[in-house]
Parts: sequence; C-alpha cells; structure tokens
Amino acid sequence: MSEKPWGRVDAEGNVYCRTSDGERLVGAYPDVSGEEALAFFERKFADLALAISLLEQRLKRGAPASDLRANAETLRAGGVGDFASLLERLDAIAATLATMEEAQSELNNEAIEAAIAGRTAIVEQMEALSASISASTNWKTITSSADALFSEWQEHQKSTPRFPKTIANDLWKRFRTAKSTIDTARRAHFAQVDAKNRESKSVKESLIAKAEALASKGAAGIPTYRTLLDEWKAAPRAGRKLDDALWARFKAAGDALYEAKASEAAAEDAAYAENLKVKEALLVEAEPILTMTDRVAARNALNSISKRWDAAGKVPRTAVKSIEDRLRKIEAAVRKLDEAHWDATNPERLARQSELASAIHEKIAKIEADLAIAQAAKDQSKIADLTAALETQKSWLTIVK
Repeated sequence: MSEKPWGRVDAEGNVYCRTSDGERLVGAYPDVSGEEALAFFERKFADLALAISLLEQRLKRGAPASDLRANAETLRAGGVGDFASLLERLDAIAATLATMEEAQSELNNEAIEAAIAGRTAIVEQMEALSASISASTNWKTITSSADALFSEWQEHQKSTPRFPKTIANDLWKRFRTAKSTIDTARRAHFAQVDAKNRESKSVKESLIAKAEALASKGAAGIPTYRTLLDEWKAAPRAGRKLDDALWARFKAAGDALYEAKASEAAAEDAAYAENLKVKEALLVEAEPILTMTDRVAARNALNSISKRWDAAGKVPRTAVKSIEDRLRKIEAAVRKLDEAHWDATNPERLARQSELASAIHEKIAKIEADLAIAQAAKDQSKIADLTAALETQKSWLTIVK
C-alpha cells in the first residue's frame, strides 16, 4: 500500500483521492507499484487542472456557452490532487455559464431574426426580378442579376445561423419559384430567337447562293444583284454575329460584280483615252469663239467643231463632265450672239419702238409749244415745270432709239 497527502493505493491497486468529504475511489491501476499508480492519477489530475485553465480562458474570450458547458461536465472526472479547489473552479465556471447562456440566447435570437430578414430580402429581389420580365427584357442583364442573387443565397446559407426549418423551406420555395420563372422565360426567349435565326439564315443563305451565281455575268449581273439586295433588306434579321457573317458573304458576291464593272470601265477608259486628246484639241481650237462678235462666223466655227466633236466618240468617264462643261460654255457664247442679233432685228420690237418714238416726238412738240407760250408770258413757275418735262421726254427718246 502506498500513500501521499492527496491519495493512496490499496493492495489491490485501487486508487483513492482524499477530499473534505472523505475518500473517493478515482480508479485502479493493477500490476504496477503503488508509487506508479499514484503518479499516473496525479498526472491525470494535472491534465484536468490544465483543461480547466483552458476552459476559463475560453470563457473570458466569449466562446459559445453551450460548448463550454459540455466541456465543463467532462472535467469532473477523477484524479489525485486538491479536488476541492478544482470543483470550486468548475462551480464558478458553471455560474458564469448560466449568465452567458441567457445573454447568448438573446443574441442568437437577434442573429436568427436578422438572418431571416436578410434571406427574405434576397427572395424579394428575385421575385421582383421575375416580375420585371417583358418583351423588352435585357436577358444578359437579368441573367447576371439572377446568378448574383443565387450566389448571395448560397453564401447566406453558409454564413448565417440556422433558423426554423419551416421558415427556411418557405423562403427557399419562394426563391426557387421566382428563379424558375426567370429560367423558363429565358429558355422560351432564346428558343424563339433560335427559330428566328434559323428562318433568317435559310432566307439569306438562299439569297447568297443566287448572288454568288451571278459571278459569271460580271457587270451585267449588277441589276439582278440590286434586286436581291432589296430582298435582303426585307428579310428577317438574325443575331448580330450570324447576321454579320451572312452579310459578309452576300456583300463579297456583290463586290465581285462591282469589281468586274470597274475593270470593264477601266478598259473602256483606256480605249477612249485617244478620243479625249482629240476633244481637248478641239476645245483649244474652239476657245477663240468666246471673243468673237460676228454671229455668223461664230456659228459656222462652232458647227465645224461640233461635227468633229461627235465624230471623235466617247471619252473616259472621269473626263466627261469637265470637257462637256467647256463645250457648253462656248455654245452659250454663240447662243448669246444669236439672241442679241434677234433682239436687234425683230420686226415687232422695231415697230413698237417706232410707235413709241413717234408718240414721244409728238409730246415733245406739244411741250415745246406750251413752253414758248409760258416764256412769252414770263410765267417762271410754268417755264420750270415744262422745261423739266421736256428733259424727261428727251431722255425717254434716247432710250427708245
């Protein structure tokens, strides 16, 4: 049998701890010496004391009271040492835990209410999103928003306290229904888009085939291509990426026709280059007509130029306007000489001038007679009026002549 102040070991290897209430059996360690058995249970007591110290530290840091209580209950096990002091510490911990559990329970209830409110807000946002769906919905934006809300829901589940299952299930049902509404509408929208794209692709593929078939006609195929272009504009549109790809093919077919036309025009221009030189020389020859005053000579010179001009034939397209404008200027000068001649020899105009001149002469004769009478009478006022009237009539006569 072995003994120490806090415990002893009997002959059967049973180990007892001495307390103020008497001895208590804390365990047995047979087949070893009494000293070894006591040392083993003293170590157990030291471990127990250390665990209580750690529990006290966790208590100060505000760890969950329910977890601490469960740990505290396990620390009333045996060992050999000042067990009364150990129990006092555990009782103090238990008293503190009672207060902590009440406070933490209130905080937990508040956290649960906040969690319910937070998750309800997420649900309401998803429901508002599903209610906003219309024909003009931007599906890229609404899908992104729905995905963000789903991620927020998942994170909320992980980071917030659990709350009653009935409430959690009800919120999930509302969230899932709203999200399903969005998913269903999105699938329907894109199914419609796909159908429209298929229709557009079919129509435009046909137009492309017709446009590409015109390649052998060269420039002669352009009128038909323009008709196809009108049909293209009236055809249903596909998605931008698909529509751009189809248009690139259709345009390439048209570009080939216009390139053929440009090649033909270039060949024509090269063939007409000599004609341009001839007409430029004729213009140099015709330019003196601009300063001529003899109508007949100018007309004859222009007729000679015009005959050779027509005989020279076509010129390159880029030069047509400039040389035609120069010829028109010369033609206008000759036309002006003709008009001036007509104005000078027009019988009707001459007759009207003669009649007007006679009338003015008669009026002048009458004014002169009246002026002579006024002068004889020395009527200065009348002399002044008649003199002014006479000068006016004479100025009119100059214009008529």
